[in-house]
Amino acid sequence: MRFDIVTIFPEFFGALDVSLLGKARQAGVIEVGLHDLRDFTHDRHRTVDDTPYGGGAGMVMKPEPWGEALDSVVREDSVIVVPSPAGHPFTQREARELSTREHLVFACGRYEGIDQRVIDHYADRNEVREISLGDYVLNGGEVAAMAIIEAVGRLVPGVVGNPASLTEESHEDGLLEYPSYTKPALWRERAVPAVLLSGHHGAVAQWRHEQQLERTRRVRPDLLSPDLLSTDGSGEST
Repeated sequence: MRFDIVTIFPEFFGALDVSLLGKARQAGVIEVGLHDLRDFTHDRHRTVDDTPYGGGAGMVMKPEPWGEALDSVVREDSVIVVPSPAGHPFTQREARELSTREHLVFACGRYEGIDQRVIDHYADRNEVREISLGDYVLNGGEVAAMAIIEAVGRLVPGVVGNPASLTEESHEDGLLEYPSYTKPALWRERAVPAVLLSGHHGAVAQWRHEQQLERTRRVRPDLLSPDLLSTDGSGEST
């Protein structure tokens, strides 16, 4: 899988050289291309923004450098991702779906965003997704792009050493993940729940499912549905 990122801050993505994604890059499991938007300007100041038509505060990113930059990386099979607070909410389901694609191109806007004509132009020929991480505003698209790349990249086969660990996480089954414990069994007078020490796999599965339901009810009740409430830890209807 290949990620191409267009940004005015390519140095921001140095984090892709470390941890699991860094190892995956070294192994050739994923590829990353970084492209400085200012390299596609033609004036001495390398200008990428201008004042908005219609007035208002802030600056808007110019279409010309964006058009040249995206033309240089977009392929027929590319999905163009535009991180934006005006986009649809990003979910684990979308991360899993994007992990099956061959090529993602990230257009990291700044200021008041990218001239809308750029998005409309590429939407006529490619799949374009405007994606939001949540109901808040960041200074630019780089932080959101990093989060999406991390969420998608770790689902690409070969990136995570134990694929089974990917199935027991928050949001994979519509619920938040159960709490986890490790040695020692007693720490600062707090004991690991006895059921986890019992060796009874069925009881452990049931306890974990109950913990998922309790945590989801408490933290994210909006995620609950009748289908989720009617299954036990094995996934069977109750």
